[in-house]
Amino acid sequence: MDVTGRPTRRAVARGIAASAAAAALSCPSFAQSAARIVVIGGGFGGASCARALRKLDARLQVTLIEPNRIFTACPFSNEVIAGLREIEAQQFGYDKIAADGVTVIPQAAAKVDPHARTVGLADGSSVSYDRLVLAPGIDLRFDALPGYDEAASLKMPHAWKAGEQTTLLRRQIEAMEDGGVVVLAVPAAPLRCPPAPYERASLIAHYLKTKKPRSKILILDAKDGFSQQRLFEAAWKELYPGMIERIALSQGGRVTSVDPATGTIVTDFGNYTAQVASVIPPQKAGHVAEIAGAADNTGWCPIDPVSFGSKLLPDVHVIGDACIAGQIPKSASAANAQGNACAAIIANLISGKSPDMPRLNGACYNTVAPGYAFSLSGIYQPKEDQFAEVEVNTSPVNAPRDVRQQEAEKAQNWFKTITVDAFG
Repeated sequence: MDVTGRPTRRAVARGIAASAAAAALSCPSFAQSAARIVVIGGGFGGASCARALRKLDARLQVTLIEPNRIFTACPFSNEVIAGLREIEAQQFGYDKIAADGVTVIPQAAAKVDPHARTVGLADGSSVSYDRLVLAPGIDLRFDALPGYDEAASLKMPHAWKAGEQTTLLRRQIEAMEDGGVVVLAVPAAPLRCPPAPYERASLIAHYLKTKKPRSKILILDAKDGFSQQRLFEAAWKELYPGMIERIALSQGGRVTSVDPATGTIVTDFGNYTAQVASVIPPQKAGHVAEIAGAADNTGWCPIDPVSFGSKLLPDVHVIGDACIAGQIPKSASAANAQGNACAAIIANLISGKSPDMPRLNGACYNTVAPGYAFSLSGIYQPKEDQFAEVEVNTSPVNAPRDVRQQEAEKAQNWFKTITVDAFG
């Protein structure tokens, strides 16, 4: 999901900002055949960046470090939970990225030394770089919610990293008796893909309406408002009347602790018992950002929006969910756009040019039932040391069903396009 539009700086101001970023990140000119770019993290941001670098200049030596041989995409994973899609449709390998000339190392990064410009790997070896791109995605803060840890997630799946957790939540819902309550615990911002919890509630409601019509969904929310709220609530009223209840922050919806043994979820105003619970904990930048020293005390990575350069480390760029990017939401679409833009910036810096002012386009689609979706799209650009949303286009609340069907088809095409761009 991404949105932005109208630049607020004049061309002269943009040129000054770009020149300042280039000066901050400048390095001596060298033959591009010797330029070594290491990308850590093979999600939508890292994979897109690695491929784009090779496309921009095949002389660049690009290395992608990613411990998982298969990437499982989060967009559309809510359809897996609802039984509308199989997990295999979410899975992508790195063979085509390697075929593009990227060296893919299937190991975890264990250490980053920004002064020696090396990345230490899990097997004890290391890789040197001239520029490093961190795209580690998110980690879940299991220490932030009393009673919830990795063991608890086997009983109360977060399913916020697609894969085994996704299919576990699906099996739990399928096994639940009709008349049960599915509880979704939603954290405060920032979080990955802000509208995704509400899409999840919608698609689970679709499954329950079809298979277990006496069941209900309860959303316990640590926020008062959320992205595309009017669209979701109108869809719930139309498609799932009486099935979805949401308790907002001001109504006592913030979850303060959980007891997986009894299925109890405790909030500011009361306790709830769930037959199935999906507990989404607070989040932070992926572990690699922390060990590299790119994350600040918020748990996220501050960057220069003109270059994606880390504000804490030299010659390091941070993209995707891990970075503090102003009004850009943490999403696959944003990560893909940032990956491509960062690749172009790095290519310019290596060749001694000033980086162009990034202009990121993106879209976020939310499916609430088969053949029923809506979207948010737009453009982001740097403004006052962060990315600002300068243009927004969102689906109308009262659109007819044929428009919702068209949006659902566009969503499918968007997923095909972004996965091909990232993974080939």
